[in-house]
Amino acid sequence: MIGPRGTSPASPRHRAAGEDGSHERYPDGRRRAMERGEGIPEGKATALARSLAGEVLRPGDKGYEDARHIYNGLIDRRPAAIVRCRTASDVAAAVTFARHEALELSVRGGGHGVAGRAVAEGGVMIDLSPMSTVEVDPDAGIARAGGGTTWRGFNAATAEHGLATTGGVVSTTGIAGLTLGGGFGYLMGRVGMAADNLLSLEVVTATGDILNVDAETEPDLFWAMRGAGANFGVATTLTYRLHPIDRIVGGLVVHPFGAARDLLRFFREFTTGAPDVLYTFGGLLHAPDGSGTPVAAVVVGHSGDEGSAEADLEPLLEFGDPMLVQVGPMSYPEINMMLDAGFPTGSLNYWKSSFLRRLDDAAIDTMIETFPACPSPMSGLVMEHFHGAATRVPIEDTAVPHRQEGFNFLLTSLWTDPSMSDANVAWTKEVYVAMRPHLAERRYVNYLDRDDDAEASATAVYGPNAERLATLKQRWDPDNVFHLNHNIRPRSST
Repeated sequence: MIGPRGTSPASPRHRAAGEDGSHERYPDGRRRAMERGEGIPEGKATALARSLAGEVLRPGDKGYEDARHIYNGLIDRRPAAIVRCRTASDVAAAVTFARHEALELSVRGGGHGVAGRAVAEGGVMIDLSPMSTVEVDPDAGIARAGGGTTWRGFNAATAEHGLATTGGVVSTTGIAGLTLGGGFGYLMGRVGMAADNLLSLEVVTATGDILNVDAETEPDLFWAMRGAGANFGVATTLTYRLHPIDRIVGGLVVHPFGAARDLLRFFREFTTGAPDVLYTFGGLLHAPDGSGTPVAAVVVGHSGDEGSAEADLEPLLEFGDPMLVQVGPMSYPEINMMLDAGFPTGSLNYWKSSFLRRLDDAAIDTMIETFPACPSPMSGLVMEHFHGAATRVPIEDTAVPHRQEGFNFLLTSLWTDPSMSDANVAWTKEVYVAMRPHLAERRYVNYLDRDDDAEASATAVYGPNAERLATLKQRWDPDNVFHLNHNIRPRSST
């Protein structure tokens, strides 16, 4: 029988991912049974379902196929059960069930993580998408949202009150996954990353306990959840600090590929000393008309007043001879949706990312030399400028270690034809290898792809916080129940 919430039934000890890609060991032939497709006995699945406000979907059930698919169409896994949770108690029951049955456990918030860790092959997939209510208290300047909320839903609710917080650049991204890994976005220079604006969480732990954590209550867990949260629990409710945001001036400026070298050198200078209110990324994309023509572009979002936006953006708008300029005032939800069409759900994705050592001429030349061989008109190569308030938070204040000003290099390869998968993955890896001399050993956890577990060390991802995180992992999840992530090995402090 499923143990009551708050108990810790006998469970296998899961080991962290090693270089061989292994994650866990199962007793009593459980792994072999999963591989034979035996799944979860109907009686046990029925008993679980009866304990929930939500529902359990098994292979063959109506809605199962839609529920198992996520943003990245390359991910084609079949959980033994998808638990569509409506309450934190549902989540606790699912965690306890997975532990008791020695099953892999994964968590789907928005389902936008490119590595596909939201879907556990043959295991239990917790689906938070029914938990998407947003409550805004405009007087207090806070918003409380369920762990299945996307930024589109969150921003729509807060914008009604002229408020916002840092929340990604693609609106179909879930709030939980982005925040628990740090959370880049249009407002990070002005108010910090999403994690920096997180005031409290409701968390379901590996033992099935439901805790409310903040800077005063379980402060160590609150610290770990802001930057390495996927390793420590399921965030069922998140409460954020909001900021007055009326209009934002943003858009993109596109230049011919022949002007790429000049534009990227200009971009380097343009971002030097940039005001906190200016978010930018620049790089190499393909023409938005669908022709597949390589272009160079800069995307901006200025959250200051329109007068300062005009002055700050003038050098960009006056530079060179652009083939397209689409920059103007818009609402915060509008700019957060501006790039959505370029990241369609179900597209096939493979990404590579790392912070740049420096954006020098040699790095720019390498990008320009390697980009024309790109096999997909949907792919891009960009540098996201990281500065302002996000860099002024002390490293020890949260588990997010990357606080140095600079650029995050990101290769986003997207395509739709499965027969082109090998070519697109190969091209992405080739460009990344060519760029390695220019890349630092600093990796943003939210941009890691599925093969980065072996490639990216804990230090590269979690920096000087890695040791403290390992000790906290030993306290909060010694059996490594939450290991479908860039995993932190539990480690005793003695």
